[in-house]
Amino acid sequence: MLRSTFENGDLVLSYLDFEGEGRPVVALHAYWMEASTWAELAEALGPEYRLVALDQRGHGRSSKPDDLSWEGYIDDLGKFLDHLGIDEPVVLIGNSLGGTVAFRFAARFPEHVAAMVIEESPAVYTGALDFMRPWSGEFSNRADLEAAVGERLLWSVEPSIRRTEEGWTLVFSPEKLADAKLGLNGDYWEDWLATTHPVLLIRGSESQAVDGAHLAEMAARRPNTRLETFQAGHVIHHDLPDEFAAAVRSFLASAAPPEPESQK
Repeated sequence: MLRSTFENGDLVLSYLDFEGEGRPVVALHAYWMEASTWAELAEALGPEYRLVALDQRGHGRSSKPDDLSWEGYIDDLGKFLDHLGIDEPVVLIGNSLGGTVAFRFAARFPEHVAAMVIEESPAVYTGALDFMRPWSGEFSNRADLEAAVGERLLWSVEPSIRRTEEGWTLVFSPEKLADAKLGLNGDYWEDWLATTHPVLLIRGSESQAVDGAHLAEMAARRPNTRLETFQAGHVIHHDLPDEFAAAVRSFLASAAPPEPESQK
């Protein structure tokens, strides 16, 4: 696993290259998470697939600009592919925020996409993330920070916890992300329906973030889309990593087979 960076204007964006030798797969994390969330999937897909995962702007080790818009996220993905020098259509995998970035990118640049795995990513964004706001600032000890986040979501922020001279904090800004979420709300059906790339749409039956009926409608309305449901929450690749990886492998075997040299 190699940690590296590239620049997009004034931003420095960090990513993990899990260094497989096969077909490239670009993975995009959910809100407030980071690239390391894809480590288990990268191991499961290698060596037939080379998974690279971006710390999206505002997250992980990447720059924390004020611009946390869809346009910014989509532009970063395009610059990421340019930086990687990939000259073939790629597989995009995204969870929640990352999945919507993926299919909105595909709507604009379909020639760069071979197939997509969309995990719990809606076509319509509503609501707020005000529950994140108490996570903000410096905490005198780690236990206080963990208590503010709560047991249910603690696992999702653990990679982002940092110790500073003042105490303990999160590497991202909960206030900034909560504010930015309001600007992400909108109807993106047009982008979802704009392409016909093979798509595996994955939902968690216990998710509290996305309505299952909405995801079923997304699958029904878009051609070449397979819906799979797992008894899991919003982040299936965390809750059921083996089952998630098996579903992705099965899908990619037909939608984006490994390159011949990686099968030797």
